[in-house]
Amino acid sequence: MKKLFAVTLGILTAFGGFVDIGDLVANALVGARFGMSLAWVVIVGVVGICLFAEMSGRIAAVSGRPVFDLVRERLGPRAGLANLGASFFINVLTLAAEIGGAALALELATGINYLLWVPGVALVAWLVMWRVKFETMERVFGLAGLALVAFAVALWQLGPDWGELGAQLTRPPPDEGLPTYWYYAIALLGGAMTPYEVFFFSSGGVEERWTRRDLVTERANVFVGFPLGGFLSLAIAACAATVFLPVHAQVDTLGQMLLPAGIGLGQVGLAAVIFGVFAATFGATLETALSSGYTISQYFGWQWGKFVRPRDAARFHAIVLAVVIVATALILTTIDPIKVTEYSLVFAAAALPLTYLPVLMISNDPDYMGDRVNGRFSNTLGTAYMVLLVVVAVAAIPLMIATKAGQ
Repeated sequence: MKKLFAVTLGILTAFGGFVDIGDLVANALVGARFGMSLAWVVIVGVVGICLFAEMSGRIAAVSGRPVFDLVRERLGPRAGLANLGASFFINVLTLAAEIGGAALALELATGINYLLWVPGVALVAWLVMWRVKFETMERVFGLAGLALVAFAVALWQLGPDWGELGAQLTRPPPDEGLPTYWYYAIALLGGAMTPYEVFFFSSGGVEERWTRRDLVTERANVFVGFPLGGFLSLAIAACAATVFLPVHAQVDTLGQMLLPAGIGLGQVGLAAVIFGVFAATFGATLETALSSGYTISQYFGWQWGKFVRPRDAARFHAIVLAVVIVATALILTTIDPIKVTEYSLVFAAAALPLTYLPVLMISNDPDYMGDRVNGRFSNTLGTAYMVLLVVVAVAAIPLMIATKAGQ
């Protein structure tokens, strides 16, 4: 049981990366418009985040320090500041969307307008981050998010044409242009490899006091949590492809995304999915807010983390509170949480090289890693991914402009 609970950090991180509010809707939207033809992007994202998350977790376990704590030291203040600025901006946008997403789940459960839930969600999230132990927080919300497995059950109950779903893997719909196809591919990749994931994961390893003896636990977190998140993403897309693609229906709201689960499982299954959506988005709220506090505090060398008393990490907790207030204010302007996250995913894709190049460099530095530097396979695959991420970063914004202009 102790080993099972040890994996919940990876589960929580995976849900924050793959099945937060933006990805819940994005995967349904992609499934409804493109069928399963973009499933390969999810697989590429799973492999990539597993690769770099394993590096970041190993850095934390071996050096006893999180990734961002080493970025300024290894790359210098200017490069570190560029990384900090990009990741912090994306974190705030993502946090706003997560707060809005949790509120939308409560609206579906109660019928009360989501804007009335937003201040309460933000307040409870801040209280959890301030008072609840890290281990308790990750276990409760990481495991509660497993309710989203109901999507996989719903897919089975829907009885799709499995041959048709398989054929869609290599057959994009002919009426969708290439710029739109590649725009959503980049958005999905940005969601799978969102920058805050590795910063939260490595900081969480320090919170849990990982050492070299915990490398097995660290790898179990990576290779269980992240593939599970990817599997659920594919299940969401397949549900949408089964229900919406044949009738050419567009999906752009949370309620529409949950409809296949209701059709396949009835009211009980729908209730389970709504609960899972709330748990996943609320967990992602905690993850993004804490990541904001982690990165700023670690860059400036301040005391940080939930493993010390709040009074001993006052600036860390002040930053977390400030970003929650800013994100809440953004959502209360009535801006669509789904649109906020869609744009944040594209901006995240543009910032991916800034995030993962330092991870690759530090994990190869024997001054920090000793005999636990990357092996040849990790370096070869990591270099290939860096080339891919540079291409994605260059194409992300132009594709977004071209796609939005054509709508």
